[in-house]
Amino acid sequence: MRSEVLASAPGKVVLSGEYAVLDGAPAIAMAVNRRARVTLTSIAGDISEVKAPGYTDDVGRFQNTDGGILWRNGQEYFRIVDSVWRAADVVQNGAKTLNLDTSEFIDACCRRKIGIGSSAALTVALCAAVRQTEDAAATMEMAQRAHADLQGGVGSGVDVACSLSGGLIEYRMAGSAVARLDWPDRLLYRLIWTGVTASTKDRLQKLDAGISRPSRVRLAGASEDMAMAWTSGDARSLLDEYKGYCEHLYQFSIDHHLGIFDAGHNELWRAASAENLVYKPCGAGGGDIGILLGTDEAVLAAFAGKLAANYTILDCKLSSVGVTMNAPEVERL
Repeated sequence: MRSEVLASAPGKVVLSGEYAVLDGAPAIAMAVNRRARVTLTSIAGDISEVKAPGYTDDVGRFQNTDGGILWRNGQEYFRIVDSVWRAADVVQNGAKTLNLDTSEFIDACCRRKIGIGSSAALTVALCAAVRQTEDAAATMEMAQRAHADLQGGVGSGVDVACSLSGGLIEYRMAGSAVARLDWPDRLLYRLIWTGVTASTKDRLQKLDAGISRPSRVRLAGASEDMAMAWTSGDARSLLDEYKGYCEHLYQFSIDHHLGIFDAGHNELWRAASAENLVYKPCGAGGGDIGILLGTDEAVLAAFAGKLAANYTILDCKLSSVGVTMNAPEVERL
């Protein structure tokens, strides 16, 4: 391994197919230009150190052994290292300093996670650094296994796939299949941060433990229609398709007690509809972010301007750049 290795990966926003992707339907997701960054530096001795400035002031310390990692301290903060080391299936010779930077995923004012896939982005970046490759196909299986382990076995892997590939993608769980899409002409957007953090893992576990309702099947069908609309590239048809999709998503949330439209998302959805705009939550439920979509910049800007008192309009855009190696200045905020 080189004496110092740098890797980074973008966050993501799920645009359609949330939850339905677990049932084989396609999810549409966009990578965003906020990146997790990992630096691995070789150091003397046999004790490796892990630091995550902005996340914790604690420093993790561990040794590599034939059986994996032997922690001296800090394991509770750095379980991601355990997950990646298990998935890597490679021997790490010599001690390292690991610097895990997810500062771009933290709201500067309230110091809370924004909800754009920081754990998946960090997992992808750490896997790339360990394997010393930015090849998405070569890293996919390892990163999927590591993130599933970190999440307790729940999740579809769409966030990992998006962090690896960058851009706008259609994703299916079967074979972790990824197809790149072009952003539709004339389609404009704003990303809205509710200020409320939410746990995807908790919502997925709740869905898995509950009774499946007919709205779950209808959401899967609506997700197929949304994927076709995204593939068409026609902005107006896409916005029209979203109207029915959001209704299906809302009913699915109610039936399965997931709270997808909580934390102000329901009010934003209704208010945007009255202005002939589309708004949908992009998190698993209970908060995180949403996306506002339209084709008229003046109308979009005016609506977004009304939200400033209660919500944050994220300075966050589609990123065509997926996982990278040794490129420390990629899309620096």
